[in-house]
Amino acid sequence: MRKTTATLADGRQIIYYDESDGPRRVPHQDRRELPGPAPGSELRRDPLTREPVVVAAHRQRRTHLPPTDQCPLCPSSGGRRTEIPSPDYDVVSFENRFPALSGDQGRCEVLCFSSDHNTCLAQLGAERVRTIVDAWADRSAALAEQPGIEQVYCFENRGPEIGVTLHHPHGQTYALPFVTPRTATVLDSARAHREETGGDLFEDVLAAEQNGPRVVARNDHWTAFVPEAARWPVEVHVYPHRHVPDLPSLDGTERDAFAELYTDLLGRLDRLFDTPLPYVSAWHQAPVRQGRDRDLSRLRLEVFSVRRTAEKLKYLAGTESGMGVFINDVAPETTARRLREACP
Repeated sequence: MRKTTATLADGRQIIYYDESDGPRRVPHQDRRELPGPAPGSELRRDPLTREPVVVAAHRQRRTHLPPTDQCPLCPSSGGRRTEIPSPDYDVVSFENRFPALSGDQGRCEVLCFSSDHNTCLAQLGAERVRTIVDAWADRSAALAEQPGIEQVYCFENRGPEIGVTLHHPHGQTYALPFVTPRTATVLDSARAHREETGGDLFEDVLAAEQNGPRVVARNDHWTAFVPEAARWPVEVHVYPHRHVPDLPSLDGTERDAFAELYTDLLGRLDRLFDTPLPYVSAWHQAPVRQGRDRDLSRLRLEVFSVRRTAEKLKYLAGTESGMGVFINDVAPETTARRLREACP
């Protein structure tokens, strides 16, 4: 993989990740006339839960479901200039023009998976997934070095049912100035588990699932399973067999093995209802500055969907939105069996 860094017209950084071994990429100049950087977000804290809330009013003006010929994530061509000045690319990362976090409040980046507007990650193949993992690992390492950053979150939202505003295949990377509430809660559980049993929470979860009815797929380095207490009608967790805290810590063999397994898993998810599955795919990485918590934490991927049948979506009801108590209409064992059966 070859990495080339350039600057967009308004000063934002853009990075190309090329798979070919051809000549060095010469970045095309961004000739657009763009306004200055977006105003900074405001970070507030709920006094009842002590959880952070980001207020980013400028995002009301962000691009929303444009037609294909106006997609800002396609490569520039002819007289149409987009966020990517080059007429082609493999994988590219750049600072979000409408970030939820910016300045001393953090950073938000977009990661485009392909220049092809009409494809999706499930169709791109293991080689491209490996490039994407390498890019996310590279950005995670770089963003973790920025002052004030406590956690780096890499994720993909797919499908209008999830709330996606751009159909082009892409993910995002958030550099957060705080440890997320979900991570803090899980770390509290891991800490309590170690104090009570002397064991590793994630190792014990993985061991309990390895040969059980909820495993969907596995190889020598990764296991994908539906968790026993799945909140969503479709939910799959993917654990590395080696205890690593984050994406940069994965070695080449583990990255290759993940690319193969994840490509297979995404295909199964789309075959589950014979239609592209809307999902959130979320990488959980350890906090970047808390040494003891990094030892407690473990890299893992969680993929979940709001689709519960081919015709029905799950909407959060009163107990879920109001109290955080999820009610799953589908048994996790049933979802795992159906995914195992969803062969090509």
